[in-house]
Amino acid sequence: FFLAFIGWLFFQEQQSKLQLVSLLIATVGVILIASPELQNNIEASYGIFIGLLSGACLAASMASIRQAHRIEPISIFPLMWLISISGASALILPALIFNADSLYPMTLTDIGLILIYGVVMQCIAWGMIAYTIPLLSLGLTGLLLLSEPIAALVIDAFLLHKSINVWQWIGAFITLFAIYLGSLKNK
Repeated sequence: FFLAFIGWLFFQEQQSKLQLVSLLIATVGVILIASPELQNNIEASYGIFIGLLSGACLAASMASIRQAHRIEPISIFPLMWLISISGASALILPALIFNADSLYPMTLTDIGLILIYGVVMQCIAWGMIAYTIPLLSLGLTGLLLLSEPIAALVIDAFLLHKSINVWQWIGAFITLFAIYLGSLKNK
């Protein structure tokens, strides 16, 4: 959502009617995926707020990648390194203030999960996203990023054995449908 808005505001990317409709459909899908958490967890609204804030920051970093490539093509790895270091530098003080008691991993499992997350999400997934940013519109990139809550739902269901209700699965399929609609070219 943020990427589509940034693309429109700063990069003059026009959204087709189909893409705008797909954004609305995707909103419904993501709400269906996330809404049960509001009933089960007191802190879920805080998590949703932080998720939206993090999404806005991700969109800003993606727009920065787009802008860097508009000025001059740049290698992905140095660019990702600069963005990662900048993000870590910006967040170290809030992390020390709000999470000083749980900032560092305490067990080997914690360390393993952090390493897996770092390799899979930060290196592979982020690298693929950063590579495609100059090739796709920001609106389409944003829609493709909506596959992340679906991936989290599948991981919750099949790896973490969390109970997922029918509405969440419907939300996942609605979101996938919205991604498909938004990726269609106008004829």
